[in-house]
Amino acid sequence: MTASLLNGKQLSETIREEITQETEGLKQLGVQPGLAVVLVGADPASQVYVNSKHKTCNALGFYSEVHRLDAETSQAELLQLIDQLNQDKAIHGILVQLPLPKHIDEKAVIDRIAVEKDVDGFHPISVGNLVIGDDSLLPCTPAGVIELMKRNGIEIAGKHAVVIGRSNIVGKPVSLLLQREHATVTMCHSRTSNMKELAKLADILVVAIGKPNFVDRSFVKPGAVVVDVGINRLENGKLAGDVNFDDVKDICSWITPVPGGVGPMTITMLMLNTLKAAKRIHNV
Repeated sequence: MTASLLNGKQLSETIREEITQETEGLKQLGVQPGLAVVLVGADPASQVYVNSKHKTCNALGFYSEVHRLDAETSQAELLQLIDQLNQDKAIHGILVQLPLPKHIDEKAVIDRIAVEKDVDGFHPISVGNLVIGDDSLLPCTPAGVIELMKRNGIEIAGKHAVVIGRSNIVGKPVSLLLQREHATVTMCHSRTSNMKELAKLADILVVAIGKPNFVDRSFVKPGAVVVDVGINRLENGKLAGDVNFDDVKDICSWITPVPGGVGPMTITMLMLNTLKAAKRIHNV
């Protein structure tokens, strides 16, 4: 058996075409989705992400602002900018690029973003709505994982899903979204003593732990769906996921490549959230 690829790059292009068409319709009503991205400092990876988001906004017909602040910017100054963006009617989504400099309290910043503009899905109210199953703006990477499976016709309901990693950004929310789709979910993390045995029970295995090539075929049940959220830079400069792709691809039914799997879906779901926020704010 050779696994079929969960091609996030290809699916992202399809979804972005849908977003572009819907955006054109909104513009006819006088509404242009607007996203503001705030970058504090000059972290190279963050700069790449911010530029990519700005470029994608322009390609989809969105209004886009990028606020680049010095690393020495105070927390009070950052919060003041967020207050301004909360009031700005041209902005429907606000994203503060993480990580932030150490002198700034990340939670205080996330809490300050108006929940209706929280396109990252990190605000406590957004998280609470996710937990209880109310409609909300969903965290982008977990939402992309679910969309990738559903759009490829993968059945989630009734399946046993195992999530390796319990971060607030991926592991916890993706476990909640899998439950929303009626999967039975097991969470594994650094303190799990029998991780390999639990992983091998999974019909759907989602891996997000930040350790390159950590999961090999000994973790995978034959025929399982393997979703690799990890992206790691190796010493030779190449990118690798948390799953050893070459070792696992012949035993699973579906697998995400790295790069080109979950990564492209993350920015696409951010754009979808911005579109959704604009429609909600303008009641269209």
